[in-house]
Amino acid sequence: MRFLRTLALAAVVGSLVPASVDAQNRPMSPRGEAATQVDGMIDADGQYQGGSWIIVDYGRPIMRGRDLFGSGAEYGQAFLQGAPVWRVGANQSTRFMTEVDLMFGDQRLPAGEYSVFAELAEGEWTLIFADWGVKQNFREETPNALWGAYGYTPDRDVLRTTMSVMTDPTTIDQLTIAFANMTQQGGDFMIFWDDQVASASFRVAG
Repeated sequence: MRFLRTLALAAVVGSLVPASVDAQNRPMSPRGEAATQVDGMIDADGQYQGGSWIIVDYGRPIMRGRDLFGSGAEYGQAFLQGAPVWRVGANQSTRFMTEVDLMFGDQRLPAGEYSVFAELAEGEWTLIFADWGVKQNFREETPNALWGAYGYTPDRDVLRTTMSVMTDPTTIDQLTIAFANMTQQGGDFMIFWDDQVASASFRVAG
């Protein structure tokens, strides 16, 4: 059952971005998007009213036969490629936009747009929202902006929260970010890759 739920979730999220008809020129890590709405309701005419968007834009790397995470002190180090934290994706920094204030535990994430990073350890990740801008290429010289996570320092962190991590018997080939267990008040922000499933609960700030 867990296999079917995980596989179905990955397929649905992946289908949100149409495939390129020119496979030869397709990027190695295509961009993807996860999106949801909160704090609204369906009216008598079946229209969704009053909702606020939460949108994640990210690069979706593929396993391509790699042993991604490893174990022990080497857990999660192989794909950092010299960066101090993970960009939670590939290429440009992962971006998280929310139209409404969110609560992760007792911490408030104000409405706005953020770069997302993660510190990785077996069984527990630290999810980081920061006000670093995003560079469109590695050589771009833009103050207070990063390409991926290169040059990251924690002085621009806005919120850090723990993600619970489990190992699943199913491996997900392409990195997938998704919103799960959603209600109008919140749900779970989830990251699937290889056999690792990370989750952080959030809710709309009262």
